[in-house]
Amino acid sequence: MRAVVQRVLEASVTVDGVVVGRIERGLLVLLGVRTDDTAADLEYAVQKCAHLRVFEDEEGKMNRSALEVGGAVLAVSQFTLYGDVSHGRRPSFIDAARPEQAEPMYEAFCSGLGRLGLPVERGIFGADMKVALVNDGPVTILVDSRAPKR
Repeated sequence: MRAVVQRVLEASVTVDGVVVGRIERGLLVLLGVRTDDTAADLEYAVQKCAHLRVFEDEEGKMNRSALEVGGAVLAVSQFTLYGDVSHGRRPSFIDAARPEQAEPMYEAFCSGLGRLGLPVERGIFGADMKVALVNDGPVTILVDSRAPKR
């Protein structure tokens, strides 16, 4: 599972001209599900995103999580995070999970963040979405459940 996590002052997602999700201070999470993702990958992504220390403390150091600062999450499904461009110029999406697998994982990700106490707004799975944001910093972090652990 991959997540592009951006610390934002505000973010919104619009579908067919209607805002379907909007947050102020918090995290915009673009979430991609891989064909072989498991419950362990899901739990890793939920815990990592919820506890990611990217908000400043009193000393100006990135030392607080969205949970600690009362932030919210706008979660948007994005299969293109598994676009492979290593061969040619057109991305291959063979590693991206099919919608029937990816949608329940996306919903479980959102529910998992909510269970931890984060307010969660969502995009609409599979829709043509327009995402707007004001990246704070800018701070953008890649979370990958399959990345080698150091």
